[in-house]
Amino acid sequence: LNDFLMPEIEGRNLHDIWFQQDGATCHTARATMDLLRSRFGEQFISRLGPVDWPPRSCDITPLDFYLWGYVKSKCFVDKPATIEALEAKITEVISKIPTEVLERVIQNWCLRMDELQRSCGQHLKGIIFKK
Repeated sequence: LNDFLMPEIEGRNLHDIWFQQDGATCHTARATMDLLRSRFGEQFISRLGPVDWPPRSCDITPLDFYLWGYVKSKCFVDKPATIEALEAKITEVISKIPTEVLERVIQNWCLRMDELQRSCGQHLKGIIFKK
């Protein structure tokens, strides 16, 4: 957070933003939570944070239900030989995701939110990302 994220936020002149992380216990160490509170105030979503993130929430996280699988499927086709090559490929793949695909991800996320509300927070068995 201190070495990359905070300098990036400042370098991009981002002031009124929200920070979101999942509920992994390694993300909620006292020092981490103190740092997030000092930087984001009430504008962060985390287990034990001002906006609580639900446990087992991979069904509602676009990074989990879409992005990581998509990026992995594209990045490892060429089998990058170095960390630098992998980082470059990840950056390339993410930058080339078509806007229409991202719009469908958001539409799918809205469906997931509706289903979560209907099911009172149960796992989403019938919701998938459709191409």
